[in-house]
Amino acid sequence: MFRSRRQVIGAVTGALLAAALVTVPEAVAATWTPKTPPLSTPWTSQVSPANALPDYPRPQLVRPDWQNLNGVWEFQGAPNLNTPPIGRTLPEGVLVPYPVESALSGIMRHEDNMFYRRTFTVPSTWNGRRVKLNFGAVTWETRVWVNGTQVGTHTGGYDAFSFDITNALRTGANEVIVGASSPIDGSTFPIGKQRRNPSGIWYTASSGIWQTVWLEPVNANNITRLDTTPNLPASALDLVVQGTAGQQVRAEVLAGGTVVGSATGNTGASIRIPVPNPHLWSPDDPFLYDLRVTMTNGGDVVTGYFGMRSITKGISGGVLRPLLNGKFVFQLGTLDQGFWPDGIYTAPTDEALRFDLERQKALGFTMVRKHIKVEPARWFYWADRLGLMVWQDMPALDAVGDTPARSHVNYESELTRIVNQLKGITSIVQWVPFNEGWGEYDNQRIVDLVRSIDNTRLIDHNSGSNCCVSDPEPSNGDVADDHAYQMSTGTRLPSATRVAVLGEYGGLGRRVTGHEWQPGAGFAYGELFPDETSLTNRYVEITREVGRFVQTRGLSGSVYTEPYDVENEVNGFYTYDRRILKMTEARVRQVNQEVLAKAAGTEVGRGELISLKVTTPGYTDRYLRHQNGTARTDVVNSGSADVLKQDSTFWARPGLANAGCSSFESRNFPGEYLRHSGTTIRKDPNDGSAAFAGNATFCARTGLGATALESFDTPGSFVRHFNEVVYLARLGGPNPWDTASTFAEDTTWAATIPWWRSGFTLPVNTARSFQVTTSGFTDRFLRHQDSLARTDVVNSGSEALLKADATFYIRPGLADSSCYSLEARNFPNQYLRHSAFRVRLNPLENSDLYRRDATFCAQAGSAPGSVRFQSINELGTNMRHYNAEVWVASSGGLHAYDNPASYAEDVSWAVAAAWTP
Repeated sequence: MFRSRRQVIGAVTGALLAAALVTVPEAVAATWTPKTPPLSTPWTSQVSPANALPDYPRPQLVRPDWQNLNGVWEFQGAPNLNTPPIGRTLPEGVLVPYPVESALSGIMRHEDNMFYRRTFTVPSTWNGRRVKLNFGAVTWETRVWVNGTQVGTHTGGYDAFSFDITNALRTGANEVIVGASSPIDGSTFPIGKQRRNPSGIWYTASSGIWQTVWLEPVNANNITRLDTTPNLPASALDLVVQGTAGQQVRAEVLAGGTVVGSATGNTGASIRIPVPNPHLWSPDDPFLYDLRVTMTNGGDVVTGYFGMRSITKGISGGVLRPLLNGKFVFQLGTLDQGFWPDGIYTAPTDEALRFDLERQKALGFTMVRKHIKVEPARWFYWADRLGLMVWQDMPALDAVGDTPARSHVNYESELTRIVNQLKGITSIVQWVPFNEGWGEYDNQRIVDLVRSIDNTRLIDHNSGSNCCVSDPEPSNGDVADDHAYQMSTGTRLPSATRVAVLGEYGGLGRRVTGHEWQPGAGFAYGELFPDETSLTNRYVEITREVGRFVQTRGLSGSVYTEPYDVENEVNGFYTYDRRILKMTEARVRQVNQEVLAKAAGTEVGRGELISLKVTTPGYTDRYLRHQNGTARTDVVNSGSADVLKQDSTFWARPGLANAGCSSFESRNFPGEYLRHSGTTIRKDPNDGSAAFAGNATFCARTGLGATALESFDTPGSFVRHFNEVVYLARLGGPNPWDTASTFAEDTTWAATIPWWRSGFTLPVNTARSFQVTTSGFTDRFLRHQDSLARTDVVNSGSEALLKADATFYIRPGLADSSCYSLEARNFPNQYLRHSAFRVRLNPLENSDLYRRDATFCAQAGSAPGSVRFQSINELGTNMRHYNAEVWVASSGGLHAYDNPASYAEDVSWAVAAAWTP
């Protein structure tokens, strides 16, 4: 009886509306006058009332009939939401869906409480169906009235919501009033990085309606959400159709318009749809299937899409890794905060939204960390389509430290709704509930909460849990996430239960005149770089270190801060207005590809010293080394003898027989290479023959999480350890070392930072002096004076004090014994170290920073027999003389002493007899 009554009501809705006598004043008085933003984007001028985000806003639950309500609404600030302005014209015009603080809204100021008003007419073709009023997102509390009737309320600034407004509708013009309350900085609900008074890393608030508002007709029985879970082992999609309870649905999977699988079931229950021979989604191949779901009773039909992929964690290359489709894919990402100078939280157009992701993909990234904001559904659509994995942060509570108890209910309620809303998104691979401890509480329980909603992804309980105000680590997270901005120290290693990632690094800044939010106020997470070259040089340097950490420290992901400047934070690849790329695109893409190649195992770091680590579980403390001319594996650690460290260190050279492959030259036996002789791997002198070159050339292939080394002249054969000896092995061959058991693991090697980091040997515990090699200045030597390092002319007639000042004892490196420290001859226990880039003489301190600052790895200089002192604590720098002063300098950096002119000569020092033995 009740169901029949509902059907009758639906059928005569139009007649009932016609009986209404109330006249609604149309919202025609509102005019929109766009304000001028501090910066305009290429899309700012394209925005108008006629095309304010006209695209269908929800690609995962599409219906053909809908009406976009974006456009000019009447607007007024208010003391509270208790008295809606029903039937009253409001004095201002606001362009929905741009937040009121934005220039595009036409308001460009904050209001704690506000009302929006407009009229609409329901198409007659919708008669007989229910009408829903949908909101993409409104900050923070929302109350809605239609024709004077309150139709619903909602709290939460980042999740979509809908109200059935059918019973409040009338024929002709209908009035809708939206009240929004957004008291920013109240420590009551999640706000991310919005602030009432923005400064530093806190930005302009985005209050009120900030995502699309639209109407759509639905049947009385209708679908509200599609929860899709790819099931690769079953070659199927597991689908839960949310909607009217107890209804039968039919689901169809389509590829290229052809149905490839179908199944029926009921709403609320899991339905398994076969997807035969699934085409897997990945960043390299972001293939998407279409999905069509029909509710058989009532005829509701919706469409969506999904990608077939799995996200797990498992041992790969000897360490715990996140696995995409069962394989380790390094997650090379950016910290994307999603702010715009013209629309603040809201991109001006869909083209702009897509541009942000397209440009990151073009730079070589495979992942985006969406930083404490939730984007509109179309942003995720583009991430899915373009092939970018996503780490989704939960927007933070505004308290950096502890949060009041009243905020927890709001936080957890909104977190639950966000995860439910987004768990069908293909590109999302990781949830991040907290960042750097901001507002962190009950972290173990929060991880359990997220996992109870979605157990198909990894959960990073707190990005940057090594820093700031972070609470102790819970036992149930999946990720050890460090923030290390300049890559001067190591990241934590993965454990038996946690993968290791670098959740933020970089923050390199550059101001660009004419493209600043506030001219002259731009800041970065370090020093500002003066030009494109110096900024790019630094990005390349620190990102190469990320690449070294992939295999050395088991690093599985990295997040560079950031793709675009945000207000006065000028850390972006692009300026805030998206008009200027501040680095050299080709070089950024190249180094990013190097990182991905090292993770894939197809690059070992040619041109660098490396060590080759065993990846077979249970043997990952062993390394390839040579002993008496034969290759074998042995345990190597920080306490190992120097000769063992040197024996397990090799120069990765371009292949002797093919420069696209690699040859491995012994660190301590120059001119001798690893080669195969029959099936044995040996170290032998290069005799210059083509046969030797072929024997000594190995091509890096993707192994089991790292590198497999295939013989160049014996294709199909790989370098394998077997019972400690290293052979050239062929799967299924006649020898014991060709056995299939653990073949993939035993032939996979991790190319790591070398055990012996100096490529040039200095005589330890002897006194030496160091002579300038730059033409015209070769009468000058390194010396200390008044605790500062400099160069001066020294000769046989010089004073004894000057000779002593120019003499140093070469000691094993204080921070790394494979490098060196220089102790003053005439000031025992005082060492050359750098501080703020200046090299100076200071007494030995018992601190890690001092030891690292005083340790330099010796590499060959540009002049024959000369040495270059490479800092281990300031990446890419070497000890350089410049205008008689001595600095640790980079070539093409931001300081005057980084000038690339004569850099190679200035960092090269001749090792001379001690002026004071």
